Amino acid sequence: MPILEEVVNDRGAERDVARTPIDEVIAGRLSCRQFSGRPVTRSTIEQILRVARYAPSGANIQPWHVYVLAGAAKTEVSAALLQAYEREASEHVSEYQYYASDFPEPYLGRRQEFGRLFYGSLGIAQSDTAARSRQTAKNFAFFDAPLGLIVTIDRRLAVGSWLDLGMFIQTVMLAAVGRGLQSCPQETLAKYHRVLRPMLSIPAEQMVACGISMGHPKEPGRERLMPRADVEEFASFKGFEDHAG
Repeated sequence: MPILEEVVNDRGAERDVARTPIDEVIAGRLSCRQFSGRPVTRSTIEQILRVARYAPSGANIQPWHVYVLAGAAKTEVSAALLQAYEREASEHVSEYQYYASDFPEPYLGRRQEFGRLFYGSLGIAQSDTAARSRQTAKNFAFFDAPLGLIVTIDRRLAVGSWLDLGMFIQTVMLAAVGRGLQSCPQETLAKYHRVLRPMLSIPAEQMVACGISMGHPKEPGRERLMPRADVEEFASFKGFEDHAG
């Protein structure tokens, strides 16, 4: 039976509508940080990437490159990343700035809420730096997912190509959901490009953008933890009064 969702129609009245299959995939995606040990075949990830390549790309530039890790190769990379994190974390920084130096509202409040909800769900006090560090360290094992992806972009391209890259990454994650998988995008892995570059033979012109953990979720029925703003908070509508009946 399709899930019903409350929406507001042109007259401002709420009504229930059935979600489409693609709606279910989009709404079903979440950042998973607990994976089961169930393996994912190479053919499955190839299918995911084969469909994700149809993500929008200005002038069809297709600026993305993906390094897919599994088995012993993933274990080796994970060990090197964890060692770098434990011994010299402060010496590793991304080649691009992900977060703003200062967050205005409402973004500051949202980031603070994320910290409360995320660490609270794990039973970790925000003041417990040791526990938070142990949680961060799980990134480098790809949260025990069977697949680890390292995504790069050609540094010679402009910011518009980063829009393309974001759409590609989202499409990869949605294609994964359509196959019963979940994923977690990980910007923190971009900080360790000096570790990743020689291990994966990443060319100098490619910049590490992020990692992605992917696999079968340990708790398949887990609900979304993070709230999202209502449509009225981020969208403006004009002209629809012309069509009011």
